[in-house]
Amino acid sequence: MIKAQHLNVKLSGKSILSDLSFEAQPGHVTSIVGPNGSGKTTLLRAMTGDLAYTGRVEINGRDMQGQKPWELATVRGVLPQASALAFPFSVVEVVNIGLQGGRSGQSSTVASAALSRVGLAGYAHRPYQELSGGEQQRVQLARVLAQIWHPVEDGEARWLFLDEPVSALDISHQLQVMNIARDFADQGGGVVAVMHDLNLTAMFSDKMVLMANGHIKAAGPVAEVLTNDHLSSAYGCSVAVNQTPNDPVPFILPQAAVA
Repeated sequence: MIKAQHLNVKLSGKSILSDLSFEAQPGHVTSIVGPNGSGKTTLLRAMTGDLAYTGRVEINGRDMQGQKPWELATVRGVLPQASALAFPFSVVEVVNIGLQGGRSGQSSTVASAALSRVGLAGYAHRPYQELSGGEQQRVQLARVLAQIWHPVEDGEARWLFLDEPVSALDISHQLQVMNIARDFADQGGGVVAVMHDLNLTAMFSDKMVLMANGHIKAAGPVAEVLTNDHLSSAYGCSVAVNQTPNDPVPFILPQAAVA
C-alpha cells in the first residue's frame, strides 16, 4: 500500500501541507479532489519523491526515502500534469524512456502495446512535437504504462500516479484513460489520481480524498465524500449532490451550484 504519515511540505517558506496522513490500497483507484490550490498536486509530488517533505512515505511497506531512484522506478510510474521535451523525439522514443526506467525493458513489444492501449497504434514514428496536446498527453501515459506494464510483479503491487490525466482530452479519450486506470487496479495494481471532474471521478474511483487548504476534509468511499456539506465547505459554494434511483453513483450538476 501507499502510506503517508505526518507529511509536511513547505514551498518558498510557506506551509502547503501540514501533518497530513494518507493511505491508498492496491486494487483500488484512489482519487484526490478539491479546489485549485488545495494541495492535491503537492501531495502527489511529495508521495512520488518529486518534492522535499518531512514525515514518512511508505511504498509497499518500505520507506521511500531509503530507496534509490531506480528502485522507485520499478514500482511506480508518474504522469505529471505537463511534460516538456526540448529535443525532436519520435513517439516511440518517448515511450521507450519508460521502458528504460522500469522492469519491462527487455520486451520489444511493450512500447507498441502501450501505444495501442492509449489509442495511438500507428503513431510510433510520428514526431512527438507535431501531435496535439491531447495526443501528447496519451503518449506520456503510454510511457508510464510501459514503465510498469505489469500491475503486479513478483507478488508486489505496482503503482500509477496520475496528475490530472484527462485534463486535455475529449470525452471519449477521458473514458479511455479512466478505463485504463480502472483495469490497472482491477489487475492488482494501485492508482492514485489527482482529478478535477467530480462526476468522472465518482464513476471510476473506489476511494476519494477531498482536500482544501492543505488539509484532508474527508476521505472514504465515494458516497461518503460526495455530500452537500463536504463539497460546499471545500469549494466555498453551495453544492447539491444528486443520485438517480437505479444508480448508486452520485453526480453533481453545475446548475445546482450557487457561488
